[in-house]
Amino acid sequence: MYLDFYGLREKPFSLTPDPQFLYLSESHRTAIESLLYGIQQKEGFMVVTGDIGTGKTTICRTILGRLNKQVRTAVIFNSLLSEGKLLESILRDFGYPSKGRTKHDQINALNEFLLQLLSRGEKAVLIIDEAQNLSIPVLEQIRMLSNLETEKEKMLQIILFGQLELDQKLRSPKLKQLNQRISIRHCLMPLTQREMESYISQRLMVAGSQGSITFSKSALQEIYKLSKGTPRLINLLCDRALLGGFVEQTFHIDKAIIHKAKNSLQGEERPSLPIYFRPQPQKFIPLRIALWSLFIFLMMSLIILDRNYFSLLQNAKHFIWNGIPKTYTQIFGTPSPSASTIQIHEGRAQRMMNIISGKDLEKESQESSK
Repeated sequence: MYLDFYGLREKPFSLTPDPQFLYLSESHRTAIESLLYGIQQKEGFMVVTGDIGTGKTTICRTILGRLNKQVRTAVIFNSLLSEGKLLESILRDFGYPSKGRTKHDQINALNEFLLQLLSRGEKAVLIIDEAQNLSIPVLEQIRMLSNLETEKEKMLQIILFGQLELDQKLRSPKLKQLNQRISIRHCLMPLTQREMESYISQRLMVAGSQGSITFSKSALQEIYKLSKGTPRLINLLCDRALLGGFVEQTFHIDKAIIHKAKNSLQGEERPSLPIYFRPQPQKFIPLRIALWSLFIFLMMSLIILDRNYFSLLQNAKHFIWNGIPKTYTQIFGTPSPSASTIQIHEGRAQRMMNIISGKDLEKESQESSK
C-alpha cells in the first residue's frame, strides 16, 4: 500500500525470514560463524536458542544459503513428530527414502546414505527448527543418530534451533547423555539500541529507500522501549509506522506515529468522537446537578415575581418536572434519581402557590384593614 508513496521496491519490515535483510549483530554474527565452523569441522551436535522473534529461523536460512554443494542438508520444520516419522522425514528430505518401514530399516538406510556421501567427500547436515517441541523419546532418537560415525569423524552434523526452553529441556537428567555431546551452544541476544537503529536503516536501504524516510530520535527510543530489541517486534512496529506515515503523507516518522502504530497492533485504535458523545467524568456529576438546580430555581423565581402568570407557572411546573427525568437521562446516560431522593417541603410549596394565586395577599389585606 505504501511502497509507491515511499518509492520502495518491497516491504522493508516483512516478517518473512529473508536472508537478504539479515542484519549481523554481534550475537547473530557469532552464531553464524560458530555453526559454519562446526559443520566444517564435523563437530556433531550444535544448539542455537533464543527468545521468540530473535531471528533463529533467519539464521537457519542464512546457514543454508552459505553452504556449498558438497554439503547435503535435511531441514525439519515440523518438530511435532514421532520417532518413526522423524526418521522417515529425514530420509525423504535427504532424497533417500527407505524401502523398509521399521525403525531398524530406516536407520540402516540412513547409515548407507551417509557412507555414500563420505566416500564422495561430502557432508550431511540435519537441521531441526522449533526443537523445543521435540519429545524426550524423539530427542533420544536424535542422540542415537549421532552414533553414526567412523573411527575418525561424525558422519552426520545435527543443529537444533529452539526457544529458550530447549536449553532447559536438554539439561534435564533424562537427556544427560545428549547434553554432554553438544559441542557448540549459542544463545541469541536481542539487539542493543544502537544495533536496532542500524538494523532499521539497513532494511530501509535494502528495500530501496534512498534516505528519504527518517525516524526521529524519540521515535527510535520508543521503538526500542516497546520492542526491547526483538527483531520481530521491531518489524511489526516499523511496518505499521510506515503505514501511519503514508496515511499522514509524511516521510518523517515521529513518536506520535509510533504510539499510533502500537495502539493499532494492540487493537486499541478508536475514532475521535464529538465532545457530546464522549464519556463524562464522574467527578463532574455533582457540579452538573447543582447547575441544573440553580437553573430551575431561577426560572421559578422569575415566574413567581409576576402574579399574573399563575397559569404559566402551572404549565412551566409540569413542563420542568416532567422534563427533568428525560433531560437527566440524555445528559448522564442513566435513569434519573427516584422521586424519593428529591423531596419538596409540601408546606412551602402550598404557601408559594397561595402567594402567587393572591389568596394570601387578600387575607393579609383584610387583616390590616381590621
